[in-house]
Amino acid sequence: MGDFKEGEKIHGFIRNQKLDINVQVCNALIDMYAKCGFVDKAYGVFDNMGCRKCLVTWNTMIMAFARDGDGHKALKLFEQMEKAGVQPDVVTYLAVLSACNHAGLVEDGVRLFNTMGKHEMKPNVKHYGSLVDLLGRAGRLKGAYNLINSMSMVPDVVLWQSLLGACRIKDVEMAEIALRKLVEMGSNNCGDFVLLSDIYVAHERWNDVGRVRDAMKNREVKKVPGFSYMEVDGSRHKFFTGDKSNARWKEIYSKLDEIRFKIKELGYVAETSCVLHDIREEEKENQLCYHSEKLAVPRVSFGLVNGNL
Repeated sequence: MGDFKEGEKIHGFIRNQKLDINVQVCNALIDMYAKCGFVDKAYGVFDNMGCRKCLVTWNTMIMAFARDGDGHKALKLFEQMEKAGVQPDVVTYLAVLSACNHAGLVEDGVRLFNTMGKHEMKPNVKHYGSLVDLLGRAGRLKGAYNLINSMSMVPDVVLWQSLLGACRIKDVEMAEIALRKLVEMGSNNCGDFVLLSDIYVAHERWNDVGRVRDAMKNREVKKVPGFSYMEVDGSRHKFFTGDKSNARWKEIYSKLDEIRFKIKELGYVAETSCVLHDIREEEKENQLCYHSEKLAVPRVSFGLVNGNL
C-alpha cells in the first residue's frame, strides 16, 4: 500500500518489543521503507543490523537502491557483499542488473551478466529480460536482438515486449520483427499494437498506422484505460486519463500545471512525435501531460494538495 505512516508506527512497536533483533523482521522493515520511497530509512535499518545480515538482507537493500534509481550505490553494496564473504545468488544478480537498468549503466550490466558463470549460475529468462531492456534503452537494439537469439531457452513474451518498447521511434524493422514474434506466441496485448502504431506515426507511415488499427479491430484487441490509486485519510482515490471526477480536480490540475512549468524551466522538453493528431505543438504537449503514462503525476499532485507528500 505504500503507507509509510502506518509502517513507521509498526517499526516503533518493533523497537519497543525488541523484535528488531530478528533478521526476518529487519528484512521486512527494509523492504517496507524502500517500497514507501524512504530508501535512507531502509539503509538505516540495514546498517544497524551489523553482522546479523543474511543473503536476503543484502538482496533486499540492493533492490531498494535499484528501485530508487541509484545504480552506483547498488553496485557498491554488491561489492561490499562479496568482500564480506556472502555469496550472491540468482536474486542478487537480478537485483544488481535491475539497478544497472534503472541507472543506464550498460557496461556494468553486461559485465555483471557475463560474470554469473563465475559463481556457477546460469542466467534465467528474467536476467536476460533485464539485460535486453538495458541494451534496448541504450539504443543498442541489434545487441538486444542478438542476445534474445543466443538464448538456450525459449524467449518469453516479456523479452519481445521489451525489445518492441525499445524500438520506439527508432527502428521500424526491428519493431515489426518483435510484434511478429509476439503474435506468433499468441499475445493479444493492446499495448504491443499501440507501440508499433506509435512508431509508424513517428515515421509518418499513415497507411501502416491504419493497417495496425484494422488488425486490432479484426483481433478484437481493446485498449484498456490505465488508472492509479492514492489513499488519503482512509479514503481511496482513483485516477484515470484526463480524469475530472475528483471533487478537487481543479486544484489537482493547477498543481500539475505548476509542476509542468517548473520542470520546463529545468530543461524538460516533451516528446510529441508520437501524438497521433495533426494539432499544434502546445496542444500535443497538453495531450501527453494527461495521458495514461503520466497518471502518476496527477496522483502525486493530489498528494501535494492534500499534504500527504
